[in-house]
Amino acid sequence: MDRLGAMEIFVRLAELGSFTAVADEANTSKSKVSKELSKLEEYIGVRLFHRSTRHIRLTSLGEAYLKRCKSILKEVEEAQSDIQLLQDRPAGKLKVSVPMALGLTDLAPLFSEFMKLYPHIELNIYLSDESVDLIEQGFDIGLRAASTAFDSNYIGKRLTQFRYHVVASREYLDSHSPITVPKDLEKHNCFIYSYFRKKSVWPLGSGVAVSGSLKVNSTIFMMELIKDGLGVGFIPESVCKPLLESGEVVSILSEYNKASLTLYAMYPARHHVPTSLRYFLDFFQEHFKRINADN
Repeated sequence: MDRLGAMEIFVRLAELGSFTAVADEANTSKSKVSKELSKLEEYIGVRLFHRSTRHIRLTSLGEAYLKRCKSILKEVEEAQSDIQLLQDRPAGKLKVSVPMALGLTDLAPLFSEFMKLYPHIELNIYLSDESVDLIEQGFDIGLRAASTAFDSNYIGKRLTQFRYHVVASREYLDSHSPITVPKDLEKHNCFIYSYFRKKSVWPLGSGVAVSGSLKVNSTIFMMELIKDGLGVGFIPESVCKPLLESGEVVSILSEYNKASLTLYAMYPARHHVPTSLRYFLDFFQEHFKRINADN
């Protein structure tokens, strides 16, 4: 029996919860997956899953064994990565959590460049603005954008900062009352970004409470509606910059202090940082170091 292969199948079964899904992923048969699991259970003398006709669920011993298997497989992967480094061919796998908006705007070209430079490092990228537990969900690293410091037990590397803009279309501004001071926003249709930490209080001056007809978890989606003249938004520069440059929206209240958005690279503390992760960190830190120096 290929013990490591069986462990990999067990881990994927725990993650996907389906023999069929694991079989499709491995391009094999459902019966082969079932046989490999049975061999593993027989070898260790423990039942790992409760099985029914429709569902599988980890036993209590299966949950404990899952943690050990993940740790063992990670060590094997890191050993392979280090050997590749000695051969001057960095390799390995990285599971990366990336903010949705930044991933679709500024970061996508960077990942493309990284993949060309290190073609043997396999990336599994998850785009979302939701807060995820990196350890619980098996991420090697997360890129996090925040306007306030993180209270975190992770190791964090500051990469760069983005400005915020209060933006609206000229059509909206021409058809509504003037906005000359932050308090004027209280009378306007201000769109709310669901994951903004300060919720509906925008950090302009001493802070201004806003409200409006839209609450949404995507600033890219929000920008389309702002461009169409439907409201006002508090938007990171990475998202609104193209529309500002084209003149489709304008920045207002620019003389008032606004919070900046800081991008961090965050990863769980560990004794041994995998080679692929070291290359990833070095690449992103060097890129933003050059960009920040030019600005």
